[in-house]
Amino acid sequence: MNDGRIFREAWIDGVNKHYPGEPKPGYVTPWDETPEWEREAATAVYGQVRDFIEVSGRHAARLTREQKGRFVAICWTAQMFRHFEDPKPGYVADWSDLPLWQRETDADIFERIEGTV
Repeated sequence: MNDGRIFREAWIDGVNKHYPGEPKPGYVTPWDETPEWEREAATAVYGQVRDFIEVSGRHAARLTREQKGRFVAICWTAQMFRHFEDPKPGYVADWSDLPLWQRETDADIFERIEGTV
C-alpha cells in the first residue's frame, strides 16, 4: 500500500474516532479523491515519521502520545509551508492551538506508521 494512503487512512480513522459530531466532508475524503498536494504532503510526512522511527533504533516507541502527535503536527506544518505561499492559519497552527480531536488523530497517525515500520 502507498505510504501516503496509509497516512490518509489513519487520518480518516482518527477523525471518525475523535472528531466531535459530524466531520467536514474534506476531513474524510478517500485517498483517490484527495487533492494532489495533500497526497504529496501525506506521503512526505509518512516518510519523515518512518525515518524518525528508524533512526531512533525504534526507541521512538518510548515517546509519549503527545510527543508522537507533536512530531506529526510539525511535519505537517512544514508541508503546508511547502505547498502554500500563505496557508490557512488552521493548517499551520501550533500544537497548543489544535483541537483535541486533531491532536489525538496526529498521535494515532504516528502509532499507525509505527505499526508498519
